[in-house]
Amino acid sequence: MIELVEDKLDIDTYLRLRHAVNFHPLTRDQARRALDNSLYTLVAFRDGKAVGMGRIVGDGAVICYVQDLIILPEVQGQGIGSLILETLKSFVMNIGFPGTMMMFDLMCARGREEFYRKHGFISRPTDTLGPGMIQYLEL
Repeated sequence: MIELVEDKLDIDTYLRLRHAVNFHPLTRDQARRALDNSLYTLVAFRDGKAVGMGRIVGDGAVICYVQDLIILPEVQGQGIGSLILETLKSFVMNIGFPGTMMMFDLMCARGREEFYRKHGFISRPTDTLGPGMIQYLEL
């Protein structure tokens, strides 16, 4: 059984999960600030072990991003990612202003596009939306 825990993601769990899926390494200071500035975090536990997580960043009014949706490789394909993503979406739906529209965005890892499409996301570019873009800043 999966237990979801809200807003209790600690630095060690965050860094361990990121490492498990080969995400870019972060310092503890980066991780601390990232978690402190998240609108919402969610950790999935199975038998007391963190097996997945997701977090929401953004302004909570115009745009929210799914950030760091991570599922340990050994439990992928078991519905945990879908459970986390739908819970993240519910959080965003509940913080927005009724009668308005909010952008719910993400940047997915290569090869994960179909997972997000089945949850209602669209790929860019489209006829009306340009491509998503990124720039890494070396500090």
